[in-house]
Amino acid sequence: MKISRRIAGALALSAAAAVVLAGCTSRNDPGQSAAPGASEGGGTAEDLTIAFVPKLQGIPYFEAMNTGGQQAAEELGFEWLYQGPTTADAAAQADIVRSFIQQGVDVLFVAPNDPNSMAPLLEEAQAAGIHVATTDTDAPDSVREVFVNQASTEGIGEALTDALLEAMGGSGQYAIVSCGETAANLNAWIEVQEAYTASEYPDAEIVDIVYAGEDQAMATQMATDLMSSNPDLTGLVGECTSSAPGVAQAVEDAGRTGEVFTVGLGTPQSMLPYLESGSSSGSILWDVEALGYLTGWAGVQLASDGDLGDTSTIGLEGASGATYDEATGELLLGPPTIFTAENAGDYDY
Repeated sequence: MKISRRIAGALALSAAAAVVLAGCTSRNDPGQSAAPGASEGGGTAEDLTIAFVPKLQGIPYFEAMNTGGQQAAEELGFEWLYQGPTTADAAAQADIVRSFIQQGVDVLFVAPNDPNSMAPLLEEAQAAGIHVATTDTDAPDSVREVFVNQASTEGIGEALTDALLEAMGGSGQYAIVSCGETAANLNAWIEVQEAYTASEYPDAEIVDIVYAGEDQAMATQMATDLMSSNPDLTGLVGECTSSAPGVAQAVEDAGRTGEVFTVGLGTPQSMLPYLESGSSSGSILWDVEALGYLTGWAGVQLASDGDLGDTSTIGLEGASGATYDEATGELLLGPPTIFTAENAGDYDY
């Protein structure tokens, strides 16, 4: 198994494996000193419990975020709790959020499947004295204190469009296979793709947008159906980490590699075989482990009245370029990363 260049040496692998199975990171020894910024505002990181509820537990993307959160917990000394639904279901996710509220965690991060239905729960958590925030996916019309964002909406949407249209020769019809219909981040990226395609690629057209949930097999079936119903289709976008390999698999299954081009938001290891075969022209993403680390760091700042704008206290190279916009409450990891056949193998998730 490859070890990420960003995580190697930072975690004891045997302990990390046990933690993943348990779903949380235990507190460090009481005598361990906190990292810079961890004791601002009179508290210490050892006193903190930070919980993260992903959209879906068990897929490589959110497990990589969990690994990054575990590293932050090891280095800063807080307790990291990680639990999500086993299907991308807003009601099941809400039940887990309620459980963390009842446990009285100090900080609660959520990547909401449905931002609107999650908003009242975040308000309930805040009323219970819990710091509430979003990560990976925002709930902008909620009481969240900060949104830990992967990359700018424009950067992701434009990078996806450019990568696909370059492969398509700048023109043609393409379709999008997204995941959840209510996911704020996915919908925001699609809006950018629609506007950017219209303005920069007048000879290209988005002919359909479909939703496969977080189901890779469903994404493959939908992409197959799109190719059948649109004989002139020459491009497919997998708008999330399950749809990205799903659409590439559909092109391989149809024997249309080199005729129908795909790009997507896929984790590097899941996309590597498709990048090498040519059924995917590129995967647009970011350092997912660094996003998890940044989430843990932000939780410490919230709970200890630290300065989110002082990113000099971030102890991970992959997250050291983060920036904070006080007006929007957005902590941005940085620009997106384009994974290709040449660099995808450098990552272990």
